[in-house]
Amino acid sequence: MSEIKQWHADKGPQYRLKHDRLLRVAAACFNQKGYSGTSLKDVARQLDLTDAALYYYVRSKEELVYQCYRRAADLGARAMARGQAAGGSGLERALAYLDHHLDALCGEEGPVAIMSEIPSLKPGHKADILERSREHSLAFEVLIAEGIADGSIAPCDVRMTGNAIMGALNWIPKWFRPGGPVSAAQVRGQFTEFCRRALGA
Repeated sequence: MSEIKQWHADKGPQYRLKHDRLLRVAAACFNQKGYSGTSLKDVARQLDLTDAALYYYVRSKEELVYQCYRRAADLGARAMARGQAAGGSGLERALAYLDHHLDALCGEEGPVAIMSEIPSLKPGHKADILERSREHSLAFEVLIAEGIADGSIAPCDVRMTGNAIMGALNWIPKWFRPGGPVSAAQVRGQFTEFCRRALGA
């Protein structure tokens, strides 16, 4: 467990709830205005916090971005684990993973930060996020390869196909808005159906 994660784990449940809300609000700000266009004052204002109160939860903007990305990685890893455990063919497990991840991106756990500002991170934070991203992409590629092997997914370039789907999936928080013209249920249904048709043998 990282030093940051351990420090937050040592806090009480009320703190963790407020910290999670901070990361969701910060994710929305970074998704809309980018790293350079977002200040800690912007995030504090959204939460009705003073600057001093915000520093109780995070020590710098870079650390806030890193924590947002760690949260995104945690949600993605949980969705992947649920998809892998779903049973069925490779296609069915791949679609189950996508459905769970879409639920995290568009549901009550959102907003989730888009990992578009990784170069802005400190070297150690950058290495951690890149490694987790690689592990996640590889796990999805394994599901695709298993689907090809069992005949449920049409033969394809596993790396290219995985990158294309993950790229589209991870960009959803950029344009999806709760309460907007497209509902979370529509996004989940149409995205997974699109992937079913694209991947299916």
